[in-house]
Amino acid sequence: MVLFTCGARKSAARLGHPCGKAAKALDDAGHRYELRVVGGYRMVPWTWGSREEDRAEVRELSGANEVPILVLDDGEVIAGSAVIARWARANPGRAGS
Repeated sequence: MVLFTCGARKSAARLGHPCGKAAKALDDAGHRYELRVVGGYRMVPWTWGSREEDRAEVRELSGANEVPILVLDDGEVIAGSAVIARWARANPGRAGS
C-alpha cells in the first residue's frame, strides 16, 4: 500500500495537518506502507509552477491534485485524511504485515 503526502509527511500529525493525520491513523492501526512525497504545495507559491507535473500521478490515481491519498494493494484509491483514518480503523493491519 502507498500513502501519497505532501512534504509534511508524518511529522505534521501533531499540528493537525491532513497528511500527518492520515499517516498517524495508518500507524496506529498497525499498517505498513510506502510513503511517497509529492511536491507542488498549495501554500508555497514557488512550487505552484511545477504543481501539475509534481502531482500528475496523484491526479491520475484519484482524479484530483490533492493529498493525502492511499492506494491499496488491490489498486483501490482512498482520498482524504478523514476517509483514510476511517478505513484504517475499520481495517486494522496485522503485526508484521
